[in-house]
Amino acid sequence: MNKEGMINDKTAGGDGTGSRVRIVDIAEELGLSTATVSNVIHGKTKKISDETVKRVEELLEKRRYIPSMAGILLAQNDSRIIGVVVNDHEKYEGRVLEDGFISAALNALSREIDRAGYFMMVKTASETEPEVITKFASMWNMEGLVLIGFCEQDYKKLREEMHIPFVVYDGNFEKPGKLVNITIDNFDGGRQVGNYLKEMGHEKVLCISDNDICVDDARYEGLKSVYPDAVRMIVPMRKMERIKFYNAHFKELKQYTAVFCVSDYYAVDFMFYLQSRQIEIPGEISVVGFDDSRICEQVQPPLTTIRQDNGRRASEALRLLKELKMKDSDGKNLRLPVSLVERESVKNRKA
Repeated sequence: MNKEGMINDKTAGGDGTGSRVRIVDIAEELGLSTATVSNVIHGKTKKISDETVKRVEELLEKRRYIPSMAGILLAQNDSRIIGVVVNDHEKYEGRVLEDGFISAALNALSREIDRAGYFMMVKTASETEPEVITKFASMWNMEGLVLIGFCEQDYKKLREEMHIPFVVYDGNFEKPGKLVNITIDNFDGGRQVGNYLKEMGHEKVLCISDNDICVDDARYEGLKSVYPDAVRMIVPMRKMERIKFYNAHFKELKQYTAVFCVSDYYAVDFMFYLQSRQIEIPGEISVVGFDDSRICEQVQPPLTTIRQDNGRRASEALRLLKELKMKDSDGKNLRLPVSLVERESVKNRKA
């Protein structure tokens, strides 16, 4: 650190003396040009003799030279960087990466990307600023993108502006055009919840969601295929407003024996609210979620929910990105199956 308190880039230490070894230092010691040393570091050795390559590599190792990975990746045609952009929607209140579904999806993508020998870069962005995504992809010379949580018009605009492959999580397209969309069978997930609640003897069922479109609507429609009279309650996205809403509708909520929340986030949030009002779960009201986040096993009672396979979706995302890069794939919708996980948050009213 210099006397002004700023960090000097020569203090990162590679040779044990406290100063960073630079390409120019290696070049001067060997009597070579900096271009030759740089080419060896970047693997561009076709026009360099084996003897020179060996001399450079041996001195690099001896001096403990630490290359700038960003510089190397950006200098190559193949950066091996996969970007993941998550919509920082207002309902997350600035904490989108803490959401159970989002964190699980990122974890699965991280494992698959690392296994394939790539690097992952994550960014949050608002749906109102698609230009941020374009800049993010181009400045890092990315090989592909995975986009999570944006709407159809945003995806189509990005497809027109960007020339790198990208796949979409949970896009809602009847005709994907040039887009590749990986979704799950949301309708069937809602139907499985309906069938399960029917088997458990529930007659009056409520669905809780913060909107009536896209994947949440498909989950509700799946529930309605079993319970045609199932009511949907649209709740506020912000927590404090949601609590006020529940308080205002408390008498109505108590009329239902089971509540299907379209995400684990809302299910756990609703469970905490009920318990704060001394409502027994599942004795008085049963609750079912959707996603199978880790918190489902940690709450009391453990939450019955619909599981989606994040690992498989991440694997398919990498496979499709490679196909798109090789131009072996056009737009498509890939729908993955879901399954119900029974825990302890639903009462058997037939018992």
